[in-house]
Amino acid sequence: MRIGGAVVNRTQQLVLGFVVVAWLALVGILLVSPEIYDRRLRAGGSQRQLVDLGLLVGLSGLLALLGLAAVRRWRWAFWIILVAFLAGLFRVPAAALELTGHLSTADPTWYVVVQAVVGVIQFLIATAMFIGYRKSGVWGEF
Repeated sequence: MRIGGAVVNRTQQLVLGFVVVAWLALVGILLVSPEIYDRRLRAGGSQRQLVDLGLLVGLSGLLALLGLAAVRRWRWAFWIILVAFLAGLFRVPAAALELTGHLSTADPTWYVVVQAVVGVIQFLIATAMFIGYRKSGVWGEF
């Protein structure tokens, strides 16, 4: 697959796909249930829309940077993404503790479950990235 003249392998496609889905999920949550983020950011009243816009712009920039890093095969970004995605597995026990009431949360159940699923997906992508690394180096195809 080619993006902007660069050949993109399966490992890069996984990371790019995750970035796109994460951005779409962010927009969806901001449209359907913005109070999830507003509560954490302590945004209320007239500030809410401005804070939501700031969150959207900031995270869009970060996700765009991650996408660019994957396409350009930046070595440093590979390792940061790999470690961050491996750490995504910690979302699963945290969600289990929240769902069983051992850890308090104000988030709706569906959001806690989504966080756990995202953690599993991140871990699977990190595993594929590591397999690709072992086969052919940084950003190698799994």
